[in-house]
Amino acid sequence: MPDMAKYIRPTMLGAIALLPTTVWAQHTNTSEDSTKLKSQRLQEVIVTSHSARQRVETIQIGSEFLNLQELSKTPALFGQNDIMRSIQLLPGVKSENEGSSSFQVRGGTSAQNSIVYDDAPVYNVGHLAGLFSAFNDDALATATLYKGLIPAQYGGATAGYLDINSRSGNPSACHGQASIGLLSAKGTFEAPLSDRGSFLVTARRSYLDLFLKQFNDFKDNTLYFYDVNAKASWRWNTHNQLFWSFFASNDKIGLQDKLNLKWSNIATTLSWLHHFQKEGNTSKTSLIYSNYSTTDGVEVLGLDISFSGFIRQYGIRQNFRYALGRHQLDMGLQSMVLDVKSAEWRNVNKHEREERKAWENSFWINDTYQLHPKVTASLGFRLGTFSNLGGPHYYEIDEDGNIVWMYKTRKNRIVNTQVTCEPRASFVFMPTRLWSIKAGYTRSAQNIHALRNQNTSTPFDRYTISSNLVKPQVADQVSLGIFAMTPQQTYDFSLEGYFRHVNHVLDYRDGISFSSQIEIERLVLAGEGKGYGLEMCARKNTGKLTGWLSYTLSWSKTRIDGINGGRWYDANNDRRHDIDIVGIYRLNPHWTLHAVWVYNSGQAFTAPSGKYELIDNYIYYYAERNSYRAPANHRMDVSATWSRPIHHGKWTREWIFSIYNLYNRYNPYLIRFEDSADGARTKATQYSLFGIVPSVAFTIKF
Repeated sequence: MPDMAKYIRPTMLGAIALLPTTVWAQHTNTSEDSTKLKSQRLQEVIVTSHSARQRVETIQIGSEFLNLQELSKTPALFGQNDIMRSIQLLPGVKSENEGSSSFQVRGGTSAQNSIVYDDAPVYNVGHLAGLFSAFNDDALATATLYKGLIPAQYGGATAGYLDINSRSGNPSACHGQASIGLLSAKGTFEAPLSDRGSFLVTARRSYLDLFLKQFNDFKDNTLYFYDVNAKASWRWNTHNQLFWSFFASNDKIGLQDKLNLKWSNIATTLSWLHHFQKEGNTSKTSLIYSNYSTTDGVEVLGLDISFSGFIRQYGIRQNFRYALGRHQLDMGLQSMVLDVKSAEWRNVNKHEREERKAWENSFWINDTYQLHPKVTASLGFRLGTFSNLGGPHYYEIDEDGNIVWMYKTRKNRIVNTQVTCEPRASFVFMPTRLWSIKAGYTRSAQNIHALRNQNTSTPFDRYTISSNLVKPQVADQVSLGIFAMTPQQTYDFSLEGYFRHVNHVLDYRDGISFSSQIEIERLVLAGEGKGYGLEMCARKNTGKLTGWLSYTLSWSKTRIDGINGGRWYDANNDRRHDIDIVGIYRLNPHWTLHAVWVYNSGQAFTAPSGKYELIDNYIYYYAERNSYRAPANHRMDVSATWSRPIHHGKWTREWIFSIYNLYNRYNPYLIRFEDSADGARTKATQYSLFGIVPSVAFTIKF
């Protein structure tokens, strides 16, 4: 590797940054440590050490600096490397359900997470209703998951915050790759733009619909997805860079004339990074646009019913980073306009629509400071304002959800404003270089709320924003942990405990569903939630065999006046035990073997306690919310990767053989209660999504 000392400057614990040059990321190994130059981040090239030392030293408790190269090699469904599924293998993180790419963090739901792609928010990031992640791993550079303990510069989430940065193109040579798997194919191409910049484009599409057209029974069905990622960078001079990032995904599922589902994401960011004369001081200005939309149609008894919704956001984000002696300051502001259509539906002659607009502003400051040679602190504060804008109707309701007063103000005039104050603090104490104790507290607020009838994210979810009736969700979380490693960093261990309390949690009223009324505030009640638990993880980092073992013990509960008699009840996502075992074995230079075993306790769900007959119809009676448990979920996935360079090392070919659910266990995906023909008996029927699924994929790189 070339001498890079003149390009390197410190930026934070566990990472160093390269000054903007045309030096391309490479790999190095030393006798003391192994450091990977990941690739160019949006702000700058980041050199992230995914080592035991980083996990012990980094100040932010509850954060996971994700090794995308390692996570993407875990066995995947249908031969697709899926970063979202790999995240589910981390301690404190759970999948929503079998086959889902969404994740839940520390007792929160996936709707309480925030996922940003190069500073632009994205929603429902799953293909085919969650079977695949919408993120193509070939387009990703770095990612950090904050499990509730979020630095002040980030907001909009009361559970987890996933910060994803896309990969820049190679500034010195053209490279590319193409891959074909069981259900989809993808390609990547990257190249320099003169000697000042580079670009990268990736695209992926499924082709199951092409096979369906070959069969008469399915030729009128539609089932496909695609996604596109692009990034371009341009260096004006040693102090200024421009970046443009683009992400789009689209899904369509159609079953003849009976069902039509479509949903899509578009996110784009234009950023200007400026380096001041003093090293370590930067300014980044970003223009952001995001659009998530869904359109659903279904035929019921010969009647066409359609449903649609969207979340549109655009605005500006400004962040400054200053290195002032022993202090590292991050400060900035963000201003975004939100346009949210919670629902629009058409049914025969009925047409209803609810759309709200708002203006959200936030200001933050965060200071990382070494208090003592063994103690470092990160103290921050975030101030947020959320203003509803006039145009649509606003109303007041009684305790039963009936509208008692309705009013309308001039378009784009501020109707009401809600202010949130969010202090943040994290500390790390290192008695020796081999172990540390960390503690943290975070208050965070969320103004976009998702409502669903089921446990998993679907295109049928309804979204709403804080208003005169819906208050911002506000979460307080405290966490304490101990981290240790062996002298050679071969092994490291962690134990973390947390307690989380959330105000203004929303849930549907008893007997109400997402389509009962167009006015979404009439459907819900607000209350409180809490979650607490322990997370343990042991990792092996070096040698032919690497991997980790994680165990999570957790509780998640909700209490809302008017639901379940006002008593605490288990949340839909409450699962007591989660175990993940991941093994990666480097057999030789050409073969790598991977295995994953996961175990999840059964989720809480609501089942009828009895039923009664009313005018020749049987009506179910529900005594308590979420008082039953589904069976436990467990499976093993395995894969083998073979790769070999060809054409004197200029090309590489790779085969991936994988088996999802090796021992063919049918895990519960849906449990329904069905009556006998005479209605006298009721049985619970479990439906499963997958049994054993073998797959193969081929990739060529140049």
